[in-house]
Amino acid sequence: MMALASLVLITGCATNLKDHKDPYVVKSTEEGKASWYSIKTNYGTKTASGQKLCNNAATAAHKTLPMGTKVRVINLANNKSEVVTINDRGPYKKGRVIDVTIGTTDKLGFVKCGVVPVRVEVLSHKQ
Repeated sequence: MMALASLVLITGCATNLKDHKDPYVVKSTEEGKASWYSIKTNYGTKTASGQKLCNNAATAAHKTLPMGTKVRVINLANNKSEVVTINDRGPYKKGRVIDVTIGTTDKLGFVKCGVVPVRVEVLSHKQ
């Protein structure tokens, strides 16, 4: 009976993984540190793209990637990841590669520590 329950559990997990297909292809990667920003720390809601900064939006600031680029940010301390859209410029502190909104930081699990090592994957949609 126990073996049957384990088989059902394993089959259920496999089905869930199979159903969760990644719609993206990784074009390039970059590693460094990520930090977060918010309306308060940005001194307002203006972004370099002209879009309004929203604390809970899945957006980020990067120094060179084109506006509108989708990236997956992976917190290397806990392996949590989120896909965000570049809509701002920064970060301006040495060693940091990306600033994400505080809402995204909450999902990535580093609000309290403020800065974490990350991998940034530049994405494109699968054809």
